[in-house]
Amino acid sequence: MTGRDPAGPVAATDDDAAELIAQLRELAGADPADVRQVVAEVLAALDRAAGGALREHLPETIRVDAGLDASSPA
Repeated sequence: MTGRDPAGPVAATDDDAAELIAQLRELAGADPADVRQVVAEVLAALDRAAGGALREHLPETIRVDAGLDASSPA
């Protein structure tokens, strides 16, 4: 079989990361609190997708902000 497997994972590129950073900076210019909320929601979604493994790799302050700190009251 030739060609690319459309069902396979798509690799992120440096261009993708730069675009995401530019979008977050644009949002931050409008309202930093909104960006903080969006980032917290994205981190929470990524952590859920990773079965809770992402939180182990985040600094405590970020875990708390994103609501991922296991020691925080529920």
